[in-house]
Amino acid sequence: MEWNGGKHSIQLAPMNRLLRRAGAQRVSKSAKEVLRNLLEEFAVEVGTKAVKFAKHASRTTVKGVDIQLACKVKG
Repeated sequence: MEWNGGKHSIQLAPMNRLLRRAGAQRVSKSAKEVLRNLLEEFAVEVGTKAVKFAKHASRTTVKGVDIQLACKVKG
């Protein structure tokens, strides 16, 4: 999935660091791209839910608690 007109919000270098921290010795570009795409998709889903929680609380500011609740709620 492409974001921002083809630009991604997350660079590939942090994906490499995450995968190396997880124990990988070498990481292919495709592995970094797939992880980035999945994380961006997950972040947008969580963010969308968090915005709904903030609006429900009559706030325009998304807070940490909104993000936590969004991660706990399924669907």
